[in-house]
Amino acid sequence: MDGDGIGQGDDMNDARIRRLVIVGGGTAGWLTAALLARALGSQLKILLVESAEIGTVGVGEATIPQILHVNRFLGLDEDDMLRAVHGTFKLGVQLNDFTRVGESYLHAFGDLGLPLGLTPFHHYWLRAVQGRPSAAGAGGAEAPSRGRPGAQSLWAHSLNAAAAAQNRFARMDKVPNSPLGGIRYAYHFDASLYGQYLRQHIAPGIVERIEGKIVDVRLHAEDGHIESLLLDNGSTVEGDFFIDCSGFRGLLIEGTLKTGYENWQHWLPCDRALAVGSAPGGPMRPYTQASARTAGWQWRIPLQTRTGNGHVYCSRFISDDEAAAQLLANLETEALGDPRPLRFVTGMRKLAWSRNCLALGLAAGFMEPLESTSIHLVQSGVNRLLAMFPDRHCDPKLIDEYNRQTRFEYERVRDFLILHYKATERSDTPFWRQCGAMDIPPELARRIELFRRSGMIFREGEELFTETGWLQVLLGQGIAPARHHPLADELSDQQLDHFLADVRTLVGRAVATLPPHHEFVARHCGMPAAAAARATPTTASTETP
Repeated sequence: MDGDGIGQGDDMNDARIRRLVIVGGGTAGWLTAALLARALGSQLKILLVESAEIGTVGVGEATIPQILHVNRFLGLDEDDMLRAVHGTFKLGVQLNDFTRVGESYLHAFGDLGLPLGLTPFHHYWLRAVQGRPSAAGAGGAEAPSRGRPGAQSLWAHSLNAAAAAQNRFARMDKVPNSPLGGIRYAYHFDASLYGQYLRQHIAPGIVERIEGKIVDVRLHAEDGHIESLLLDNGSTVEGDFFIDCSGFRGLLIEGTLKTGYENWQHWLPCDRALAVGSAPGGPMRPYTQASARTAGWQWRIPLQTRTGNGHVYCSRFISDDEAAAQLLANLETEALGDPRPLRFVTGMRKLAWSRNCLALGLAAGFMEPLESTSIHLVQSGVNRLLAMFPDRHCDPKLIDEYNRQTRFEYERVRDFLILHYKATERSDTPFWRQCGAMDIPPELARRIELFRRSGMIFREGEELFTETGWLQVLLGQGIAPARHHPLADELSDQQLDHFLADVRTLVGRAVATLPPHHEFVARHCGMPAAAAARATPTTASTETP
């Protein structure tokens, strides 16, 4: 395809990237295009090649709070965006039946409690649950005495969890006249609509969309870099750097460059999913629900115009028909169609960046959407690319560092997901018995054992999930520390009781000021048709911790 003059006539010694080609649209492609256009649009031409005949795969409609940074960087109006993508707000994810059937806990965003000196809050809560150490146990370990009378759930000290339990929400960066930090939130939305919304808000003239199917990829003879793409209409798309957002097939990163794929199914055995929308109705919960089933788990995500549902499962333990029946039997409202199938292999490319090609989204790897990380992994991949943006030579040392950081992030996310399966007390089905008995990566085993012995959690580098996130899942999955930090014993019993009670009082007062979630959505970013469908009275959810 003919160029538009950018890069033509440049000094031969100028190795700057002038033409960047994105292969594939969808959420990954258009998010990448929007971010690069905002950051580098004055320096290069961005071409996005996609075909209307090739469908895109949505791996979930829930997000994590880091997506707010994307919208602010792009200058998007949050209310307008949520209205366009049928969105609602998310305070966390409720996990049902993962530890034991009938038990639930919340992985809530935001803080837990308040800091006190050098000791994390949860050690004071652990002391209230465990009591002071009183005698030496077997092997010299300290045996805790009985906990304080009336010790409360850890989640009673979380503003997000308390708001979720009452289906309440408001934007609150800081609680007025309180030391509490405020509400931390993300979104539920239609991911395909989000990609189109981003496309519409890219400044004109920076990104050129090219319609067509790629039938051949041509490489430079000297260095093996990608030189151009041949389309089915006979045209050619040349570029200096290529980003592969072509989905599972990895048209460039695997189909052409053969980087290889690392399969993690021995730790994350689910390999199929079914997705279906259901009619709007019932409470507009400000949290995602993930409910364990006999051979996997089911998601429920409230949008303004429908509820998103899906069943992620392992085909070795349940048939497709049985999985569909389980999904449909557990919908709250009428299905809006037949379940749509998806097959996947959990894992990552051995190299996310090879030569002058970088893979993002499903082309880079797949993490099942249990903790809603798919869009974030695209976002963080673009952030790394911007931090290490190359010239046309693509320095191998730069590529190695990008791949090292990408592997670190993917492996830490992988380990967090494995924790939900491994730390289970379920033995009622063959699937859960296998999960509970499986070997796990050494780094995850080390982290679990450290917490089990001492209650301590340490975040490493730029890993995605915080100490608070790990704490909630470790405790929620039934891993109880043997002791709390000795510094938590500096308070007297009376001081400890007052401290924890004060936190709960502050949380309760703050939540009482929040409107119901559906009212907030209708007032600020609601779609007229959706307001009537969702405006049903809501009360405290009995399913939320």
